[in-house]
This record gives sequence, structure tokens and C-alpha cells, in this order.
Amino acid sequence: MSRNTFGPSRSEISRRGLIGGAGALLLAACAPSEGGGSGGGSAGDGFPVRIEHKHGTTEIPARPKRVVTVGLTDQDTVLALGTAPVGTREWFGGKDGALWPWAHEALGDREVPTVLAREELEFERIAALEPDLIVGVNSGLNEQEYKKLSGLAPTVAQPAEFANFSVPWQDMTGIIGRALGKKEQADRMVADIESRFEQAKSQHPGFANSTGLLATSISGQVWVYAEGPAPRTLRSLGFRMPEAAKNLFSGENREPVQLSKERLGVLESDALLLGIYGSPEESISRRDIYQRLDTVEQGRDIKMPRESELNGAVSFASPLSLPIALDGLVPRLAKAIDGDPSTEVEPVR
Repeated sequence: MSRNTFGPSRSEISRRGLIGGAGALLLAACAPSEGGGSGGGSAGDGFPVRIEHKHGTTEIPARPKRVVTVGLTDQDTVLALGTAPVGTREWFGGKDGALWPWAHEALGDREVPTVLAREELEFERIAALEPDLIVGVNSGLNEQEYKKLSGLAPTVAQPAEFANFSVPWQDMTGIIGRALGKKEQADRMVADIESRFEQAKSQHPGFANSTGLLATSISGQVWVYAEGPAPRTLRSLGFRMPEAAKNLFSGENREPVQLSKERLGVLESDALLLGIYGSPEESISRRDIYQRLDTVEQGRDIKMPRESELNGAVSFASPLSLPIALDGLVPRLAKAIDGDPSTEVEPVR
């Protein structure tokens, strides 16, 4: 799949595959603990910190003051932990500072970070930001890129045990929390959000008896996902993948699978999340072959336009976006599986 201005890049495809307003505990956990996001601190307050990752071990000598994020969503977690990054990397959305609304709220009146390109790492621009920590947890940094970045500042790459761009949000939060010297705060955030999942499951026991699936329509092409933020969120809510879809995936990383239009029956499920990328007129959701699916005729699909806040929140799957994703997703899923075809699922704007 080539990269273009309308559809996602390969990294977007691999990441597609989730949850307003945070509660008091999350707000307390996300509140900035340093003025201006500078971090302030030195060796002796839990530092130095050593973090193992795919390309070795990084030692962070003191609490970081100037953080650059090169992972696609790392900025959210850094902000959730109270630090304002000085540089971020664009993924999708074209937002000011590469920050979606939930992240801008966490930024407050602090300086908007410099946005770095998605396609290639801009080493000179990163160096000009004078970072003392570079975070690339939700990334696909190769060894050469890591070496160049670590020559500029201590760099935390993606952990070795997960595929590129596939680190679960809990692990991402824990790693970044350690790097910033805020492990306990990160642990509290993880516990709070996990309790939200448990609450949603207890309020909607039907989720555990239902199948759920994520697909995307990318300029008319259809992809199905077994891994990534949205499938992981569906599983966390109790949904299981339909057998027909499960049989598509093989290999350790269970990479996304492109479906021909003749195989769209694989999309049949109790609840279907369909991300819509590219021109809406080209979307598979406009085709008769899609509209004839039982899932669609019975109103069990949830269409998420690329730039919608729900799609962004589901895709980022961060401590800041997950509460928003849950607020938008859970009521729609409940209506999708209620067994009444006349129940209308609220459209996603």
C-alpha cells in the first residue's frame, strides 16, 4: 500500500487495528506536576533510570526537561503524565502541534510543540529542539535511526516483545512513566482506565456473548484487523472475533488482511467498526454489496470517518483518549447488539 495524502501510510494501516471527560482520579493523575512542562529534577530523585528496548538499553541520567516524541501517539502519554513535549511527530489529522482536542486540553496554556514529519525522521530539526529525552515507544525505529537519535539524546525505542506500532497502551504508559520518573502516576492512570473497561463490561454483559470486528475502507479498499488499538479495545470490552475473520490471520504478528469485494461476508459480526478513509464517495459503505450484509441491514455497523473525534480517540488509544473513546463507543456498541434491528446507532460525526 503506497503512502498518499488521502489514505493512511503503512504505519497507519498497522495501527488501525481503543475510549468525554475523565473522572476525578484520572484528572488528578493527568494533572501537570511541573510548571511549563519542564520536568525540573536531577539524579537522586529516582534517576538514573535504565530502560530496555528493541535496540538495547537506554540510561536517562536525570528527570527530562525537553522531551521530543517520535512515536506516532507518544505525545498523549507524555502530556497525560504532566510534561509538555517540545516536539511531536505527525500521524494523521493535521492538528496544531499534532495534538488532538484531548491532548490540547492537557497542554493548557503551555507552548505548542513543533511538529515533525510523519514520513521520515528529521534529525536536524530534532537536534535543533535540544532534547534531553527522545521517546519512540509507539514507533518502528530501525537500528540506524535509533543510533542517530541516541547521538542527540537518550532515546527510548519500542520494546522488543511487540511488533512495531503495536505496543499495548498499558505497556506504553508504563515505559514512558518510568522514563519521565513518574512510574507511580503512570500505574494509577493504567488502573483507573482499566477500571473503566471493567465497569463497561459489568454494565453490558451482552458484550461477552457477542462478536466484534474492526475494518477500514481506504479509498475503496477494505482491510480487516486482528491486532492494534481497536481490536484490543473490543477484546477488553469482552467481544470476541468472528471465526470467519479469525481464520484470515496467520503469523506471529497477525498483520492486517485486505479483502476483495467478493469476500465481504467476512465482515459479518454482531458489531462492526468501520473506519472510513479517503473520499467518502469511494467508501465500501456506499456499495450495494456492503449494504446487503446482515450486519449492515440490521444496523450493527458503526462508521467512523477518518477525522472524527471518535476515530481519533479509538486510534490513539492513549491515557488521554481512551476515556473519550469509551464514552463514544460503548453506547453505540450496546445499541448495535441489542437484537432490535429498529434501534438506530447514533452516527459518528
